Amino acid sequence: MLLSKAWEIYESDKRIEGFSQQTLKAYKLQALLVIRYFEDVKLETITTIKLKEYLAKSSENLKPSSLAHRIRFIKSLFRWSHEEGHILKNPAAKLKEPKVGKRIPKFLTEREIEHLREACDTPMEKALFDFMFSTGCRIGEIVSLDKNRINWSNRSAIVLGKGDKEREVYFNIRCEIWLKRYLDNRQDNDPAIFVTERKPHRMSIAQMRHIVKRISDRAEISKVIHPHQLRHSYATHLLNNGAPLDVIQSLLGHQKSETTKIYAQLSGSLRQELYRKYF
Repeated sequence: MLLSKAWEIYESDKRIEGFSQQTLKAYKLQALLVIRYFEDVKLETITTIKLKEYLAKSSENLKPSSLAHRIRFIKSLFRWSHEEGHILKNPAAKLKEPKVGKRIPKFLTEREIEHLREACDTPMEKALFDFMFSTGCRIGEIVSLDKNRINWSNRSAIVLGKGDKEREVYFNIRCEIWLKRYLDNRQDNDPAIFVTERKPHRMSIAQMRHIVKRISDRAEISKVIHPHQLRHSYATHLLNNGAPLDVIQSLLGHQKSETTKIYAQLSGSLRQELYRKYF
């Protein structure tokens, strides 16, 4: 079987398994790079040595995290090919990912959050900013959210997270006020909770990021602001106010507790308080 055919079937299988569009898009890029390098040869002609040579040549300008992502894709593709019986031996079985140091996610202070909130001009900007911050949603979860998934009685929404898993998120009263004002002012019939300003239709991720950048430019904060920072800030805010890590994990929709534990390193004020208490 040719590499390109293997990728085609692999992608279909993973789509059925519930892999997210973003994951499949990232994997497709990796697949194209592998096919281009090996010139779409048959799967069984690719050896462990050849894979290592490919990784060595293609990793010169890659960060360890990017190289790790590339190796994960290759291991996944060839493991699947072996399990499906397309190859007798898995040449990627012994490939190892580089050690990647855990980075502490960047978050915003309460003062910076208020500066950003004040920099919002329109009901749409105010609603979008407060929805991002008060729910801690990923930007992709907000982009795909429809109005009919909002439960106004308890200020919650059902979002579709990674792996097509649904979870309930919550927003505060300030967000409810601006969200209702924004939706009441809209003249379109699009089901999306947030739509473009011209010729209204569902906002894309890129358009939503542009709006956050526009807000941050007005706020004149000496940081490069991106939507995921609001998610990090949401987690840090919960932690500083005493929320247990398992609760934060559930609210963020993390599958692994290890992903949530990194936020424990963020909580400066909480750590200071514990230090003074126990030292």
